Amino acid sequence: MQTPTTDSRTSNTPTHLEEKVLQGERLTPEEALTLWDLDLLTLGRWAGFRRWHLHPEPRVTYVVDRNINYTNICVSGCKFCAFYRSPGHPEGYVLTREELAHKLIETRELGGTGILLQGGLNPELPLDFYTGLVAFIRGFGLGLHGFSPPEVVFFAHTFGLTIREVIAALMDAGLGSIPGGGAEILVDRVRQAISPNKCTADQWLQVMAAAHDLGLRTTATMMFGHLETRAERLEHMFRIRELQDRTGGFTAFIPWSFQPGGTALGGGGGTASVVDYLKTLAIGRLVLDNVPNIQVSWVTQGAKVAQVALEFGANDFGSTMIEENVVAATGVGFRLSREEIVRQIEDAGYEARQRDHVYNLM
Repeated sequence: MQTPTTDSRTSNTPTHLEEKVLQGERLTPEEALTLWDLDLLTLGRWAGFRRWHLHPEPRVTYVVDRNINYTNICVSGCKFCAFYRSPGHPEGYVLTREELAHKLIETRELGGTGILLQGGLNPELPLDFYTGLVAFIRGFGLGLHGFSPPEVVFFAHTFGLTIREVIAALMDAGLGSIPGGGAEILVDRVRQAISPNKCTADQWLQVMAAAHDLGLRTTATMMFGHLETRAERLEHMFRIRELQDRTGGFTAFIPWSFQPGGTALGGGGGTASVVDYLKTLAIGRLVLDNVPNIQVSWVTQGAKVAQVALEFGANDFGSTMIEENVVAATGVGFRLSREEIVRQIEDAGYEARQRDHVYNLM
């Protein structure tokens, strides 16, 4: 049997892959697929190396903000969601301006600098509801990171506008950046199985491309641990990498594990193990060589796993989440205050620095 050599450019041996990582060379999809077979600590060490190359300072960032869901009424009917209510459901709601003002004032009093705004695909709301919502929030002096790609596609379809026109209207009202929600897995086989009424993978990417072209920065998420394969997780990552090569508009990648409680998909998938989570995050750091930041998901994994994730390629602790409703609807109840996040970061050996939604330090 011929012994593999490390100078072969088609070799997928651990030695060859390590050389590529240490030299900052780009991994191919075939090489990335073999990363799943590495032991956890080796993978973490490689991802940690890439993190320190990109961020040589011993710093971990976080943002103080609030997740506001302006409506839970939604026609998408995603099988992984325990939060939405169908139109006409007695538990459906649309936040009033008075309710919203109370949340905004409280956010400011708690040191918050912005709002993460997302909602269901509600067929009863006009376009000026959304632009007015943006202007109202901005009037409180808070930044706005809002309206994920499925919402933008829904608005475009509902109001007879292009994706670009929708984003421009929201920007004119004061929208500052777009969250990466609704990505799930950017493979239509999976999307058809878990969210058939939501935008396609191509449409999600079209929204992000249009936002980047208009000057908005965005994040990219990935919800995994349900019906997807490892190869499909990688397809998701490589599609993000390809778009980032063209636009440079993604600020961060945020992988988080599916939480099955209370969802229609609960019997078809389960929460990813800690090892699976850490491997996925580390592979994300290695594949997404052009996305500057990797965010932990303490809201699904808890504080201690989030601390460990800082040694697996992550450099951002995410949001304080003064309010969070979607994951909480599945029965997962992890909560951290600003002070607790700072303590978790410092206990892990890093300097904690507050940032805004587009990763400017404060």
